[in-house]
Amino acid sequence: MQAEDVQKRLVEALPECEIEVQNDGNRFLVVAVGERFADLNRVKRQQLIYGELEDLLAEGTIHALTIRAMTPQEWQARQSQ
Repeated sequence: MQAEDVQKRLVEALPECEIEVQNDGNRFLVVAVGERFADLNRVKRQQLIYGELEDLLAEGTIHALTIRAMTPQEWQARQSQ
């Protein structure tokens, strides 16, 4: 599975968010930025992303997944550090 395949799936599921996916073999990094995450704690944000990729994780297509899900304001603050 390619990063583009994972990104396409997440963009379709979360069209209001900016999604970037990187991979190294079967390990993926997902960066998702959107207002959708504003009222969710860190665990709920990750669960939202995991839920869209659950089948790929269960079958081992994705072995490891790192998620950075944040609001646009959190993203801006992170970029200015």
